Amino acid sequence: MNEIRQKGILTRAVIAVLDAFILALSFGFALWVRFDFRIDMIPAEMKNIWGQFVPWMVAISILLFALFKMYRYVWRVVGLHDVLMMIGSILAAFAISEAVLIPFGFRLPISVSFIALITQLALLVGIRISLRVYVEFRGLLRQRLEHGNERIMLIGGGAAGRALIGEMATSKKAEGLVCCIIDDNPSKTGKRIEGIPIVGGRERIAEFAEKMRISQIILAMPSVSAEEKRNILTLCSATGIPTKTLPGIYQLVNGQVRVSDIQDVQIEDLLGRESVKLNLSSLKSALGGRTVLVTGGGGSIGSELCRQIARYHPRELVILDIYENNAYDIQQELIRAYGDSLNLSVEIASVRDAEKIDEIFDRYRPDIVFHAAAHKHVPLMENSPSEAIKNNIFGTYHVADAAERCGVKKFVMISTDKAVNPTNVMGATKRFCEMIMQSRYDSTTEYCAVRFGNVLGSNGSVVPLFKKQIAQGGPVTVTDKRITRFFMTIPEAVQLVLEAETMAQQSQIFVLDMGESVKILDLAENMIRLSGFEPYQDIAIKEIGLRPGEKLYEELLMASNDLSATANAKIFVEQQGVIERETIQADLRQLEAALARGENGEELIALLKSMVPTYHAPDEVNAAAAGKEPALV
Repeated sequence: MNEIRQKGILTRAVIAVLDAFILALSFGFALWVRFDFRIDMIPAEMKNIWGQFVPWMVAISILLFALFKMYRYVWRVVGLHDVLMMIGSILAAFAISEAVLIPFGFRLPISVSFIALITQLALLVGIRISLRVYVEFRGLLRQRLEHGNERIMLIGGGAAGRALIGEMATSKKAEGLVCCIIDDNPSKTGKRIEGIPIVGGRERIAEFAEKMRISQIILAMPSVSAEEKRNILTLCSATGIPTKTLPGIYQLVNGQVRVSDIQDVQIEDLLGRESVKLNLSSLKSALGGRTVLVTGGGGSIGSELCRQIARYHPRELVILDIYENNAYDIQQELIRAYGDSLNLSVEIASVRDAEKIDEIFDRYRPDIVFHAAAHKHVPLMENSPSEAIKNNIFGTYHVADAAERCGVKKFVMISTDKAVNPTNVMGATKRFCEMIMQSRYDSTTEYCAVRFGNVLGSNGSVVPLFKKQIAQGGPVTVTDKRITRFFMTIPEAVQLVLEAETMAQQSQIFVLDMGESVKILDLAENMIRLSGFEPYQDIAIKEIGLRPGEKLYEELLMASNDLSATANAKIFVEQQGVIERETIQADLRQLEAALARGENGEELIALLKSMVPTYHAPDEVNAAAAGKEPALV
């Protein structure tokens, strides 16, 4: 670090010496020009004034340049703003130095001062921007000679696109030649940016992709809406050319766009809706200074809950998980991020162990509980309904019971769209868990459930599976070409959970407006195309049939007529009927007896169907869905 600092000081000193030479030379040059380029014609008096006062002018100017931070610019990336600031600094230093010295006898013809000023502007600014010119020229030459096989189409001729072109000309990481630009502004068509032609709007993507033999497309429109981005990416996917994007608008805040910012298209870009932004202003008062316990705290949702809760300075954050590797990972991540400023505890325990759960609650006495621990994989739970019942139903009951006994203020359970008219054991057990929440309507603890769809990037979700299958050359497997799902990001899901905690009243079920559902087949085809392959030709898509317990579509609401709005336009409350504790207790006794007998099949499923009235066989529900279509070839 000291070596770098010393090198910087040396560089600035060298530039200052060069500036001093230019300042002194500028007045000598001006006298020479003023008197017909003949030194012998310069009056002796003016030579004396130059020799006597120029050292003072140089000293004053260099001091002012330092105050104006002219020695702090990064000349490799100097821009128009920097040039204007330099010009202003030079003009100010010139005017101030002359004003200071004239009373002491510094008087030269106005023409001499004018020529000196023009000379200073030309040389002081010119030398500084010459490095930028050299770097860009070298980069352009390298692009032309060493770009390899990548021929790039840039979509977006705005600030991000222009900045990216400039960065690609200077970055050693850039691999490829930008051949054309697509921009929807018709007034730009036919013009050029850095010599690169703007060939037209998005309707010409396919035409010029073929005409100019494009091998990569970069979408440089970070501020475009989600719907517009999806429309453009759909056109890109039709070309079969690999497509990358700039991830967001933040780079434009300070005018920086880097080649390293370019990334593969994210699956969120294909959802066609804006990410849900929730009002989190009340979270500081809700979570700050409280003891918060998160069950399943090492999982996809649980770990993100812990990350976001930690920002609001809880008195203590308790992570509870049975899988020690995940719990360790999030523990170390939070320690690195917050150090001793976060009071963090980790407990390795199963929610199925009622005695251990009671012991943990007695020790920490949490104010708020987020219950994310659950078995969630549909096909696996179809084969092991007893494990789903033990973990999801009895685990939830144990945690809910301990929370009530210890005086927990709020209890938030993580639910799923699969709990709505469930067709599988997992969904039915989660619906039963919601019913446990509903049965606590008379408790001093406020219970609620938060229901959302598939979470992008979570363990076992379809998107990582598709990416892996594409990377392996296929086939990409879809269970049924008609199947649709709701999707949301992990941060969206967790924000919903946290805001629900702030507005929750007794026994409510919260639902997020997630927009339109996504057809999984379309998702698979777009991911293949945006990876640079053609579906069914380069990479096969194979229909493997619905898995046990799976249905063609998921629903977020039990009955759309039973919705109530909240303060947030994206969050609704589903009104549910009252469920008595005695009913839940009787059902739990029946399940416990069946488990004690070793039942693990039809009897358990029959019991669940009798307890969860909306639980139906998947064939029955799927038969009512869209008519069957021919299988994929």
